[in-house]
Amino acid sequence: MVVAMATNGMLMEGYGPISTGMGGASQAIDNGNAGMAQNPATLGMMEDGTSRLDVAVGILGPDVKSSFMGMEAKSSGTSYVMPAFGYTKRSGAYTYGFGLFAQGGMGTDYAAGSVVAAMQDSPVRSELGVGNVLVPLAYQVNSDLTVGATVKFIWASLDMQMNGSVAQLANYVAPQQSNPGALVGGMQSIASGSGASSTFARIDFSDSGKFSGAAKATGFGAGLGATYKVNNDLIVGGSYQFKTRLSDMETAATSASLGFIGMGAADVGKMTIIDFQMPSVFALGLSWNANSTLLLAADVKYIGWADSMKSFRMRYDSAIAANGSVDFAIDQQWKDQTVLNLGLAWKTNDKLTLRAGLNLADNPIPDSTVNPLFPATVKSHYTLGLGYKITQADDFNMSLTVAPSVSVTGTGLTNAGMTISHAQTNWQVMYSHRF
Repeated sequence: MVVAMATNGMLMEGYGPISTGMGGASQAIDNGNAGMAQNPATLGMMEDGTSRLDVAVGILGPDVKSSFMGMEAKSSGTSYVMPAFGYTKRSGAYTYGFGLFAQGGMGTDYAAGSVVAAMQDSPVRSELGVGNVLVPLAYQVNSDLTVGATVKFIWASLDMQMNGSVAQLANYVAPQQSNPGALVGGMQSIASGSGASSTFARIDFSDSGKFSGAAKATGFGAGLGATYKVNNDLIVGGSYQFKTRLSDMETAATSASLGFIGMGAADVGKMTIIDFQMPSVFALGLSWNANSTLLLAADVKYIGWADSMKSFRMRYDSAIAANGSVDFAIDQQWKDQTVLNLGLAWKTNDKLTLRAGLNLADNPIPDSTVNPLFPATVKSHYTLGLGYKITQADDFNMSLTVAPSVSVTGTGLTNAGMTISHAQTNWQVMYSHRF
């Protein structure tokens, strides 16, 4: 697993270059071992008695800028690497295997002194990554119907460095505190103007790892799927990915800090991200062999963000007992997202296949809660891809995704007037071996 930038919200626009080259369509096509992350029943499309090994890497290239009152800051988080691996074997009616895939994520990185850093001498950044080990099983019920299931072991990690006014931070403090101490009293005093002269606060938990964050969690997930062969040219498919069951993400006991800029050393303690979950996804799709060389595919996905992204809740526990704990709730109120995946694959000859597609979606984040640290706002994606048969046993596939810039301007209490633009250029490449 590695960190992934937001595409369809926090989820990938497609898994594997075959699907991604066709706009993310995946429910009724043979897209290799990436099927275990989408519709596991498609794994049953491989030939009986064969095994398949896929090794892939993706490069996600976000271009994020934020501006306020004529000042612009550009995120330096412009390249995120995502390796993936999958193995499957078909034996009679059963196909089984295992894989390692990134599930999604988001993040940005702004320089110290920028407008997003509240003009303070400390950089701000966020880096969320969610990955999983998948164990799929597909069963061919008869010549037309195949069903499948995937069990997932999931882990997530998060780094976050955030500056803001004490007034902004006070808006995040939950009304009910589990263990109020000196920190809560200090924030209330400063926010009311009766405390020290500092007007800025900082939350900081981050590590130096490129493939992990300071706050970590593990858990489980699952997916179900089916495909049905209507005739020799038409296949329909569908799947349901359950909402994840992750534990709370936690840092080490003294690896997080909370402080007020200008008041000396920050307090150190532990940060806990409470009940962060990836959403459920319901998808239906079909594929049609228009002729011997042209395959058309279309999916519709419904992503349940409203259930999983109501608020972003954190609890900071000071290492000093008298300072107590501070509970934060950053309002999100994301909307459910409908995604339309359209794609085609044209077999130009026995070796080369060309692909193209569209991934059409709306922005799930309300203007009132969009945050420059988590700008998961891109909408439509335009995709191209190709597959090349090196030998009878070896294939190479690649895809390119371009998501045009989307700009939104905040309208809430903590983001009013902040304009955020987000575009992406993403690549995926994969080598496959059959034996």
